[in-house]
Amino acid sequence: MNKKTIRDVNVRGKRVLVRVDFNVPLKDGAITDDIRIRAALPTINYLLEKGAALILCSHLGRAKGKVVPELKMDPVATRLSELLGRPVKKMDDCIGPVVEDAAAALQPGEVILLENTRFHAEETANDPGFAKQVAGLADIFVNDAFGAAHRAHATTVGVADYLPAVAGFLMEKELEFLGKATSDPEHPYVAILGGAKISDKIGVIESLLSKCDRLLIGGGMANTFFKAMGFEVGDSLVEDDAVATAKTLLEKAGSQLVLPVDAVVADAFDNEANAKVVAPNEVTPGWRILDIGPKTVQTFESALGGAKTVIWNGPMGVFEMPNFAKGTFAVAETLAKLDAITVIGGGDSAAAVKQAGLAEKMSHVSTGGGASLEFLEGKTLPGVAALADK
Repeated sequence: MNKKTIRDVNVRGKRVLVRVDFNVPLKDGAITDDIRIRAALPTINYLLEKGAALILCSHLGRAKGKVVPELKMDPVATRLSELLGRPVKKMDDCIGPVVEDAAAALQPGEVILLENTRFHAEETANDPGFAKQVAGLADIFVNDAFGAAHRAHATTVGVADYLPAVAGFLMEKELEFLGKATSDPEHPYVAILGGAKISDKIGVIESLLSKCDRLLIGGGMANTFFKAMGFEVGDSLVEDDAVATAKTLLEKAGSQLVLPVDAVVADAFDNEANAKVVAPNEVTPGWRILDIGPKTVQTFESALGGAKTVIWNGPMGVFEMPNFAKGTFAVAETLAKLDAITVIGGGDSAAAVKQAGLAEKMSHVSTGGGASLEFLEGKTLPGVAALADK
């Protein structure tokens, strides 16, 4: 990674603006999973130990430029305070005289958390005036929000025009693992893609096919490939406008692309639906594919055997329903046993390995679904590009 990190700057006595990714899931005002807050702790603790005063900022949910009471950062400040064992003062805005005064009065070791940045429409518009106001609170900018690095927003990119900008430890870790897997992977290199849509991942598939030895496809994506092969797919989720693309990819990839050899089908989109295992060309009207079958699990296991680098993005089925989660969890278990670098690309696949209790067994579980996909596709992430080069 050729970007400067917090190790490359002197933060003692400085006010440091840290863009974190505290976009956590909330239910009835309570945080249901604090993994993203925990992921930022190494950076926060390091900066505090080095004598910095911290101004943290993040978005939460999709506020779309309006103040949404249930998307306020208060529960985040409370949880962060518990994890740090020190007070975290939550501000009622991210700009304005009150915030400026609080930032100016900050002492080394103190922490304030700005209000949800997306309460301002200027955040997503990357408005220079707004970026300048936020940047004016601090002396140094640290971006540790990999999950938002694919967005060119005011607090991910804009503030870097006004402050020295470096990466935090989480950003550094993400770039190292994903960077190695994309630019210098140890072979055999196997990629696994799942999830619902091909259209989101065409660029990723093309990029991976040029680098990996095998590409395993599961989840709803596989159905579009089956349709491209002329199979009846019943009521399965299919992207009709991506069928032609799937056909082209099949012709181009040949045996490099590994598709499911059997599937779990159900007569309704329901955990309690009648289910059976069939070959992909035996799906009948009224039935839908909801998971990969046991033979596919074996096929995927052998395709992964001996792999030295594995990247996985997207579940193998509707893993939110226990009866259709077996394929996804079986893949997670296979990866956990491999003597390989295993990188899980955020989003649902990250949720699945956590649910399976196997997150600790993976080399790296990314905190950014969309960002990791764009990185794998070979795109430059604006939030990374804005950081100072070493």
